Amino acid sequence: MVHAAHGAAALYDRAVPIYLDHAATTPLRAEALEAMLPYLTAEYGNPSSAHGAGRRARLALDEARERFAAAIGAQPREIVFAGTGTEATNLAVKGAAWAAKARGHHLVTSSVEHHATLHAMRYLEKFGFEVTELPVDRYGRVDPEHLAAAIIDRTTLVSLIWANNEVGTIQPIAELIARIREHKGVLIHLDAVQAAAHLELDVRQLGADLVSFSAHKFEGPKGIGALWIRHGTTLLPQTQGGPQERHRRAGTENVAGAVGMAVACELNRAERAETSRRLRRLRDRLREAVLAVPGVELTGHPRERLPNHLSVVVRDTEGESVAVALDLDGLCCSTGSACDSGSNEVSHVLTAMGYPEEEARGALRFTLGRGTTEEEIERCRAAIPETIERLRAAALVLAETLGEGVRT
Repeated sequence: MVHAAHGAAALYDRAVPIYLDHAATTPLRAEALEAMLPYLTAEYGNPSSAHGAGRRARLALDEARERFAAAIGAQPREIVFAGTGTEATNLAVKGAAWAAKARGHHLVTSSVEHHATLHAMRYLEKFGFEVTELPVDRYGRVDPEHLAAAIIDRTTLVSLIWANNEVGTIQPIAELIARIREHKGVLIHLDAVQAAAHLELDVRQLGADLVSFSAHKFEGPKGIGALWIRHGTTLLPQTQGGPQERHRRAGTENVAGAVGMAVACELNRAERAETSRRLRRLRDRLREAVLAVPGVELTGHPRERLPNHLSVVVRDTEGESVAVALDLDGLCCSTGSACDSGSNEVSHVLTAMGYPEEEARGALRFTLGRGTTEEEIERCRAAIPETIERLRAAALVLAETLGEGVRT
């Protein structure tokens, strides 16, 4: 058996780690950075100012809005730039709920949503809103029949994640939206933060009313997100202050971030089909090696999943221990959502999917990106199984040692 102290150098160059955590964040594209630089340096005007520097910033912001809107099939006036995807989701969920409270206070979501949605919903419960969290199957999918049965005359909003960040499962969105549309007046919010980088996207064809995005998931900058609001949809703003973003989100706009987000989204759209095909092939090759390890099970849907996403549970060891060991050897992966890093709680997604706590603690997530190479995947095919077996062997030795101590 190869030990980490001897085998790691042959597998990795620690100065250039292998990054397989693109669901957490992606590297900023060079083209996006280049487009942003003028607005981080010389062109620093406030887009609300009337002087020349402000007008140039306003022009850049307006052009970014137009380009981003065109890339997702929207109209510029329907785009609200936000600080993050989480903020965009909060604006959608809270803004829609409060705006419609006079005619109903029942909201529907699923048990496998990102915490941006679940925590926003639970916050609203403190103010008298009723929330139904739909169960999911073993793959993390919502049953359209369960959704239809959950909608009542007081329902004003359904919020669903399009593709799950932890297990990669893609919801049957077309069927789910069709069932919601049977009920007049119910707004639909889709969390497209993970989906936008990998799935064909035209917001008008989706059939939703609100769709949230985050730039750093498709090689744009951190600190900028967006919410698409179908024209005619009423929201109550969640940030008070100035009249920015057509009075829907107060605060000085992040001009550089919006510019970088627009460029990254355009490039992603142009390359999406080809990139997804390549990543699916590389992901499947990695999956073959990882699932060959005894006691490792795929989580999420085996087919209806993001093309770059491999999530598993590893029995007889903790996923956190495997992730740490791989990190020490130069491979970046995760055990689930980066937003839950440091938490001792098991994944709410895996729990909702029926995994007991012991199995859920074995969660591992490997997510590929545009820069992932075949050579990296081949190295990971050797390193990941070796690391799992090594940690299992060490745990067995420790258990036997402790057992001997008890008998003595």
